[in-house]
Order: sequence, then structure tokens, then C-alpha cells
Amino acid sequence: MNRRGEQEEENAAELKLGSDFRGPNVDCLWNSEVVLFLETFQKAHEEADADIEMTQVFNKTFTYVKRFSRFKNKETIHEVRRQMSRRNQLDDFEVSALSNLCPETAEEAKALIPSLSAKFTEEELDGILNDLRNYSTMGA
Repeated sequence: MNRRGEQEEENAAELKLGSDFRGPNVDCLWNSEVVLFLETFQKAHEEADADIEMTQVFNKTFTYVKRFSRFKNKETIHEVRRQMSRRNQLDDFEVSALSNLCPETAEEAKALIPSLSAKFTEEELDGILNDLRNYSTMGA
């Protein structure tokens, strides 16, 4: 809601993501980061020797993010985030979407993330996608 108490329209294509996605301490997570969080949680759970089994939702989520995780270690994730943050035109949501969706071409990226169309030429976007691909093979 805005200051007048009116409901704000959310629209990811225009980067209107709502109040849950705004703020200095809010980051959009990558599948690769979620894997690290869930691995840490699972390890702590196992070390606690808890008799409670992980829920079906946890297991399915963990399986999904592992399958679609592009970067395999914390160092690579931090480096890619650092490099992508240098591209001032990219919003955090756009970087996360590129990382999670793994588009192969600039055309596919623009179709999946419409806000990129106004910011980048096909050649510029292809360069960003190539950088992401290089990092994903480096961290494998």
C-alpha cells in the first residue's frame, strides 16, 4: 500500500515488485543461494540428531533448487553478484531472474524479463549472458 492507503499495482515487467521486495536489506535470492541455505539448515538438523524428518515441502524445494542451481559454490556466487552489481543498469530482481531462469539468448531474456528490453541492446545482453555462462562453468 502507498502512503494514501491505496493498493499499489505490482508488475514485474516494470519492476514494480511491491513492498516485500524493497529496502536496503532486501535481496532477491538465486536458486544457488537457496541451495546453500538449505544445505546449512539440513546439516544443522542432522547434527542436532533430531528425530523429526525433513518435510516433503523442504525435500521438494531442495531438489528443485539443486536441479536449477547455476553456481555451485559460495565464492562463485559472491563474485558473480559483485560483477553484476557493477552493471548499474541491472536491478537486483533482473540479476536474480537471469541467474535463475538461465536464458540462452538475448531474445529469450527479454521475453522472460521484459524490463531488460528498454535497458540493453541484444549485443549488450548477449555479453551479460556470456559472462553468466562463463561463471557457471568456472564454479562447476
